[in-house]
Amino acid sequence: MDGKEILKKFLIDVKEEPQSIYSFSPVYKVDEQIIKRTQSPLEKSKRLIRYTTYLNEHEIPVVIPVSLKVDNPQQIQDDCYVVYPFIYGNKYTGSEKNIRQAGELLGKIHSLSPETNSYQLPQYRVFDFYKHEVEESIGLIRHFTKQYQANVDTESLYEQLLESVHSQEAIKAANIQWLLTPHDYKANNLIYQKQPILIDPDNAIWLPKLFDLALALFLFHNELDSAPNRVFTKEEWQWFLAGYYTYSSIKEEEKEWWLAALNHVFLDEVMWLLAEVEEDWKRPEQRQLFESVVELILNPTDYQI
Repeated sequence: MDGKEILKKFLIDVKEEPQSIYSFSPVYKVDEQIIKRTQSPLEKSKRLIRYTTYLNEHEIPVVIPVSLKVDNPQQIQDDCYVVYPFIYGNKYTGSEKNIRQAGELLGKIHSLSPETNSYQLPQYRVFDFYKHEVEESIGLIRHFTKQYQANVDTESLYEQLLESVHSQEAIKAANIQWLLTPHDYKANNLIYQKQPILIDPDNAIWLPKLFDLALALFLFHNELDSAPNRVFTKEEWQWFLAGYYTYSSIKEEEKEWWLAALNHVFLDEVMWLLAEVEEDWKRPEQRQLFESVVELILNPTDYQI
């Protein structure tokens, strides 16, 4: 179904076919509204909205659906769509204040998680990687690094990812906290006013707290032109954690699993990004970020929690 037909379902009429403002999925801006795909089927999207409404009611600045004369969200063929308000403000720039506030917001969100998956959001289940998947991905990454002259130690990365495959069952069984979180916590999902506002909560999930932090460490600066072309520096990571620890905490026994969590999240969330999107390797700024992410996973000593 084309964009015009999707918008009509929400009583939004446009003369021309709308253009998505996001490269990877349909996201349309019409006047003061954002129309985007969300979790499906419809019951999942309703559970998501109940969760984000809960956050909003507890003073977490996060978008929730606008009130319309029709249902919002809606199931449209195989997908679900939702209409959010368009949020005005500033992009993340990497300042100390930006970083501390981002950490504070994630800490607040984590502190509000129920002890169980009471909103019945999707549960993280990806503990089934195989050696051949790593071999295939490293082969592609090796090809891209040679073609685009990137400074990436693919052999060390290969060995480390194989170790991650072997340790999946251990971290799956680890005594670490799971929680509800919007996940995919990155700078391009935040708009800054007096404080950051989360504008894309649609990947909300039940997963280990350490995994949520690990993904933020790896990809917080991904796909945002106003962010640095690298991961956090050691100092910036400490700013982020200082903000985070204002509202949330991590038990000492959980911290022992941090490196294992980093390796697993890299295996699940970063490896495919490096292996499957050649267009990113063509862009110098994204190539620099990839180099930085690999350097971090191979030398994570400065990024403890």
